[in-house]
Amino acid sequence: MEKKNNYITSLLQILQENQEIIRFLDNGTFIAIEERIKNANAIFFAGAGRTGLALKMGAMRFMHLGFQVYVVGETTTPAILENDLLIVGSGSGTTSTLVSATEKAKKQGAKIVAITADEKSKIATLADNILPIRAALKTDFGLTNSQQYAGSLFEQSVLLALDALFMTMWQSSGLTKEDLWPKHANLE
Repeated sequence: MEKKNNYITSLLQILQENQEIIRFLDNGTFIAIEERIKNANAIFFAGAGRTGLALKMGAMRFMHLGFQVYVVGETTTPAILENDLLIVGSGSGTTSTLVSATEKAKKQGAKIVAITADEKSKIATLADNILPIRAALKTDFGLTNSQQYAGSLFEQSVLLALDALFMTMWQSSGLTKEDLWPKHANLE
């Protein structure tokens, strides 16, 4: 029985930490990002590691809404062009491959949305919009920002923020679950 309580305690800690992150998010930032998404010809998502996985989940949802969506690094991803949007996630904002991708996108005239824990990072300085996630970085081994390992809180918050953006846009679109369903993968 003791072990079960530890799992529940851990889950409650994770949820509580994510609720703390929400206090620092601004609705206006989400509104600005929504406008970027709506005005983009195509949306490219880029991230590394677990943050990259969270961004892939976000990309899938926006594809369900009918947007032209690509994941950077996939073999079928085309060139990013002017009037496209790059949504890039990096806790540190300094991941070299993501900095390089962001610089190339900027050079092509694409707009950039950075999801990062460091608003002064290289990726953030290149961005047109920043969604700041005030979570511990993966190299923060202290327990003041998070009890979780490495960048877990940041990665979870990226997914939750993208899901909130998707959900709000979906609800205001008037589309039903049945309307979105035909875009759901059927080769699973």
